[in-house]
Amino acid sequence: MFVGVLRLTLHIPAAQSLKDRRRVVRSFKDRLRVRLSLSVAEVGGLDVHQRAVLAVVAVSNDAAEVDALLGSAAAMASELRDAVLVDRATELVPFGSEGRGVGAAAPRREVRP
Repeated sequence: MFVGVLRLTLHIPAAQSLKDRRRVVRSFKDRLRVRLSLSVAEVGGLDVHQRAVLAVVAVSNDAAEVDALLGSAAAMASELRDAVLVDRATELVPFGSEGRGVGAAAPRREVRP
């Protein structure tokens, strides 16, 4: 299994309030969920009117499919009318024994006491 995470940083120049920013972000999040069936969460810039940081997550047994889904999400972000994509970062992590191939890293596990 592969887990892919895409972090998108958006600049929303016309936003004069948090309400303006939320409208743009909510619309984009809804489109990602409906069109690509991806999980999306706002993870940064929550109190800044013109900035939003989103995390987009995809899970699949095929690394190429995860990469393609996240690439489609980034393409959608770059085509937004009300926001400008200023940064993006992607990480693809093999998880569990099925995702391990030659040279694949072992899954990271957090242990809490």
